[in-house]
Amino acid sequence: METASLVPGRRSPVLGVPAVLLAAALAAGCTAVGRTYVKPALEAPASWTSTPEHTASGGAPDLATWWKAFGDPTLDALIDRAAAANLDLRVAQARVREARALRGISAAAQWPKVDAGATAQRLRDNLPPAPPDGIVTPYYQAGFDAAWELDLFGGVRRGVEAADADLGATVEEGRGVLVTVLAEVARNYVEARGLQRQLAVARETAGAQRETVRVTRARLEAGLSSEFDATRAEAQLAAFDAQIPALDSSLQRALHRLAVLLGQEPGALTASLSTPGPIPAPPPGVQVGLPSDLLLRRPDVRRAERDLAAATARIGVAEADLFPRLSLTGSFGFQSGTFEEFSAWSSRIWSFGPAVRWPLFEGGRVRANIRVQNARQEQALLRYERALLAAVEDVDNALVSYGNEERRRRSLADAVAASGRALATADALYGAGLSEYLQVLDAQRSLHAAQLQLVQSETSVASSLVGLYKALGGGWATPEASAGPSASASPREPKGQEKARP
Repeated sequence: METASLVPGRRSPVLGVPAVLLAAALAAGCTAVGRTYVKPALEAPASWTSTPEHTASGGAPDLATWWKAFGDPTLDALIDRAAAANLDLRVAQARVREARALRGISAAAQWPKVDAGATAQRLRDNLPPAPPDGIVTPYYQAGFDAAWELDLFGGVRRGVEAADADLGATVEEGRGVLVTVLAEVARNYVEARGLQRQLAVARETAGAQRETVRVTRARLEAGLSSEFDATRAEAQLAAFDAQIPALDSSLQRALHRLAVLLGQEPGALTASLSTPGPIPAPPPGVQVGLPSDLLLRRPDVRRAERDLAAATARIGVAEADLFPRLSLTGSFGFQSGTFEEFSAWSSRIWSFGPAVRWPLFEGGRVRANIRVQNARQEQALLRYERALLAAVEDVDNALVSYGNEERRRRSLADAVAASGRALATADALYGAGLSEYLQVLDAQRSLHAAQLQLVQSETSVASSLVGLYKALGGGWATPEASAGPSASASPREPKGQEKARP
């Protein structure tokens, strides 16, 4: 179609306003190319492979604030501080802002583009019959240029759909960081409390052994004991003392890690957590829900689903290149050879008309790109299925670890009680001269080892429960449950991590 002339005052046939409106309506109403995304209905196992004591499947577990089940105010405060100041979470916030801005870039392609420009030049022409010094002509131009590519086949809309899904995937990635950070805070806090308890046991045992050394030395001086008994007692005291520095180093590392998780320098928590506290005790019962809940709860599974949605939309973006692109272009401005006449209405210039571009031959590039996007969509679907299987595996493993460690803890508690009775009996027999001191030393070593193992097991039970809550995806309120009573008690998610728009 002929466009408008650039000669002022002269007009040519152009598309009328009704035709433009009709084209815009057609663009808005066309069905987009590609596939309309439908969330796959993945089959999750009906139940967990293992449901140990103190756990129950089914029901609706409160996982948004799972750490409150330990009933430890110090842990609650550390979780709140980590949610507000952890540096990994702040990086996740920035990634969400980046993804939202990229979504805005994709959405901008749906709207017209308008540019403004101005030119002021002096042109010299020395072609004959110009005089030897040439002809210098002034030139002034200013105006607006506009272009609007009509999204007739939905390629742009599919691009926005992919950007929305990418934004959703980034939000889920941030939630995954939140789940990991909160679990790491709880795990390191439990480890620190366990190490404090182990240090206390080691120091108590070393103190008792010092008293034993004093008694054996006194008995040696009185002729009631041998040098061998005294030497063995001193050797065992040295062995008990040697355990203390290693435990203290592990404790300092746990406190340093906690401080860094809270976005502080490594020694920031050493003073405030130096007073020993109890190891957080697990609740009497733990609700774990059903495997199908992981589709709604686990951020990595949710992210894989959003990646699949983005890959599906990009198939449509690639297929749109098979079809022509229709654009409406226009310009309006002023052009003059003298500055005095530049703003006169007679100096106006304008143009308006459609433009069509249709690649006819590109060596198979477009269809190859479509095959690429189809293959990527297939990979995304397989990753989604794999993410669900990995999530179920994580929970099953965590349930096994938690159940077995709880049984081990009960057995060790019985062992500590029995070892205590054995030591009392050995002391009594040795004091009465009815047994050798070697039996007392063996009983002391057995009790000390059992006590340390019991503390380590209590720590492992709490850590295993933290791992179970992490495997379940706990630590944030799902959008599906955001109206529930537990949502208000959950720590705030990183800023900007609200649900992506559909």
